Amino acid sequence: MPLLNKLRTAVPGAPGGDPAARSLSRLRTALTLFFALDGFLFAGWVVRIPAIKEQTGSSPSDLGLALLGVSAGAVVTMTLTGRLCRRFGSHPVTVAAAVLLSLSIALPPLTHSALALGLVLLVFGTAYGGINVAMNSAAVDLVAALRRPVMPSFHAAFSLGGMLGAGLGALVAGGLSPTAHLLGLTVAGLLLTAAAGPVLLRHPCPAPPEALPADTAPAERRLDRRARGAVTVFGVIALCTAYGEGAMADWGALHLEQDLAAHPGAAAAGYSLFALAMTAGRLSGTALLQRLGQTRTLVAGGATAAVGMLLGALAPTVWLALVGFAVTGLGLANIFPVAVARAGALAGPGGVAAASTLGYGGMLLGPPAIGFLADWFSLPVALTTVAVLAGGAALIGYAARNASAVR
Repeated sequence: MPLLNKLRTAVPGAPGGDPAARSLSRLRTALTLFFALDGFLFAGWVVRIPAIKEQTGSSPSDLGLALLGVSAGAVVTMTLTGRLCRRFGSHPVTVAAAVLLSLSIALPPLTHSALALGLVLLVFGTAYGGINVAMNSAAVDLVAALRRPVMPSFHAAFSLGGMLGAGLGALVAGGLSPTAHLLGLTVAGLLLTAAAGPVLLRHPCPAPPEALPADTAPAERRLDRRARGAVTVFGVIALCTAYGEGAMADWGALHLEQDLAAHPGAAAAGYSLFALAMTAGRLSGTALLQRLGQTRTLVAGGATAAVGMLLGALAPTVWLALVGFAVTGLGLANIFPVAVARAGALAGPGGVAAASTLGYGGMLLGPPAIGFLADWFSLPVALTTVAVLAGGAALIGYAARNASAVR
């Protein structure tokens, strides 16, 4: 990842750089809050999956099919969000998706069958896919304008939000119904959107000083076959690791509670610990990249996550499984941001959007696949696929070490 200039040089021409710096700082703060909100709401939903599974009377395969509603809504929306961002701007799309996400999270506890759950999760997935692509697109523009390697900080905010959401879920799981809990998250999401949304709506997406003139932009977007193939490779790396994050979110608590007889609070704390480890890893991500480089970070992260997930899936006790979850979080922490950054180095924002779509597709398609595998084999065996794909990401990352000039 190239070392970028300091903020005060980000926008030449502004008097002393201060007005532009303040504007970009406000944008960064608001965008960070939306990343955190996304993680907070998503974690709030996943820690209540065991209770909603029991409420709907779903088998593992039924739940897997219902979770496919999230996947279907998100993947379809991700393919369209890029066009919406080009037409309306990534900032308004981010705000609109945040409102829909906040409203839709209150719907799952109102269902009493797997079919109804799948239908409301289709709405939830639509909002989730839209906000993730729009936020990442906005973050790409902001990072380019800041000329600072701050992308890991946005993903750290997502992980921190996930940790807080899961921690809150662990505290209330024993005494608060899913309906009351998720309705409270709706209120919190709408309040935060009302506070941070106007900042994004008042400020258009910043453009880097070296941005190409409008008449040269179409030529820039025409990539050769080799570049498109490399973007796809980095998207597959993101997919392999995001598969693990989605699996931990949707099935980690159920594994602890069902297979290891953990208390519901301890089971919910499992994802919180995983998210805490990811947050710590991403907060140190810039220093790690500068020390090891992108290829070594990918390989080391994938290998670490594979070892951690084998322990988390096959450990005979709750505490060993929790240790495995934490190691998995540390390993996965920076692989997704690195893969997206390398795709962006090759193809700009279009590369970021393509890699992000593949990556989030892995996060959303993985949980239904694990549901089917759990029915055919067992949930611990199904979770070992996370280790297999993390190891695969490490191998692909090493094989693709020369695919970009940025290593």
